[in-house]
Amino acid sequence: MSYPVVHPAPLKLLPAYTGCTSLEEALTHPRHRAILWLEVLFNDQLDESTLVQHPSGREAYDEACRWYTEFRSLIQFIAPRSPLPAHNGSIDFRQYRTFVEALYFVSPDA
Repeated sequence: MSYPVVHPAPLKLLPAYTGCTSLEEALTHPRHRAILWLEVLFNDQLDESTLVQHPSGREAYDEACRWYTEFRSLIQFIAPRSPLPAHNGSIDFRQYRTFVEALYFVSPDA
């Protein structure tokens, strides 16, 4: 199956965490996909409409929406971004530490 090309956008977390330099690369590597949801959560410059057409991109987008719904006030206070749609699914609190580390990383005052 052929997926649409994901156009380049400035990445914030993936280059620092994994060395990944493009979304296309992130969508194909398991290690990169594991934190792709954080890139979606903290980078509102990504082309989300193209990203969600790829199964891994859709999964990362949904995960980011769940975390944004749960921690909207905190995210907007520390690292403002355009809103993500509300998603009332459950989040895996075992990833909370990773979330906080990424939030600190993108914080302008860090």
